[in-house]
Amino acid sequence: MAKFEYKVVPAPQHGKKGKGVKGTSGKFANQLEITMNELGAEGWEYLRSDTLPCQERVGLTGKTTTFQNMLVFRRALDSAEKPEGQDAPLLIEQAEAPAKITAPAPKAEPAPPAPQPEAKAPPAAPAPQPTAQDAAAKAAAVLSAKRSGTETGTTPAPSGTNVAAE
Repeated sequence: MAKFEYKVVPAPQHGKKGKGVKGTSGKFANQLEITMNELGAEGWEYLRSDTLPCQERVGLTGKTTTFQNMLVFRRALDSAEKPEGQDAPLLIEQAEAPAKITAPAPKAEPAPPAPQPEAKAPPAAPAPQPTAQDAAAKAAAVLSAKRSGTETGTTPAPSGTNVAAE
């Protein structure tokens, strides 16, 4: 299992002048680029930015909440390297693989009721219901066939022609 160490730094609040950089947004982007390149040179990979609430004191008893923009970086830990002391970043283990998200299986239409014979026969066992996996496999096969135009007995219509529904 891969282990990472994380580093969280405040996002720059002021821009920095640079060659060919004009305007406030350009200066800000330049400072952000400098910050990210410095950390990238140290082996840190940019992960995301977060805006988090922070409570600050106002006067003796008052509090106010401000929002701080943070940049999150990570880098893989060597198995031999272990953080030491209080200054070491927190270690978080990453899951092996993210869970796959699948669409729910299409609901099968109920079969029409069978005609009841006049003689009283013991009731038949209910038909086995297809599993979600079977339904997903069938749906995937139908979609693949439609994409490739090899659906049973059909060929793809030439582009630009109208085909009436049967």
